[in-house]
Amino acid sequence: MIGDGLEEAVARAFTRPVPKSAPAQMRFLVRQLKGTRGVAQLLRVSQRTVERYVKDQIRRPRPELAARLEREVRRRWQPRIRAQVRRRAATRDGLVIDTRARLGYTAPIGSTDESRIRHLTVALPPRHAARLLDAQEAGADDRQLRQITADALREVYFQDGGRRAGSLEEVRFTDIEHVEFEL
Repeated sequence: MIGDGLEEAVARAFTRPVPKSAPAQMRFLVRQLKGTRGVAQLLRVSQRTVERYVKDQIRRPRPELAARLEREVRRRWQPRIRAQVRRRAATRDGLVIDTRARLGYTAPIGSTDESRIRHLTVALPPRHAARLLDAQEAGADDRQLRQITADALREVYFQDGGRRAGSLEEVRFTDIEHVEFEL
């Protein structure tokens, strides 16, 4: 869920629309991978099927192939814009997270640490954005991304950059209803 939110935030920075039709998407992948064989292996279809899409002989893929095709095209679309946006967020601007989720924390005895549903909109500084984006780029799963986000929220929201709640140990970030990022 967090990885998808980051991908959507990067996609909003694209300067050209992503190809919509299956043949156009297939032609884009063939150009990117420099041949039909690599695309066929990537999408787990025959090379002949890829060639038929490229020649507009097939126009409507099966739902599971359409989903794989869409995902792979989005992953490769405008790599320079994608890198530029990520670099700017990681070095200068940071990112804004808007989430509604169950947040709780582990703290010393005597504090009210029970988790509850909260709606937060928090600006994360560049170092937290860099950590989150680097983990996503490295292929971290959603559990790891959720933990990195929880650590960032602990420091920025709960501890306010070290000005309060210094003894806060761990933040639990669960039951995510929605999460959205702005770069």
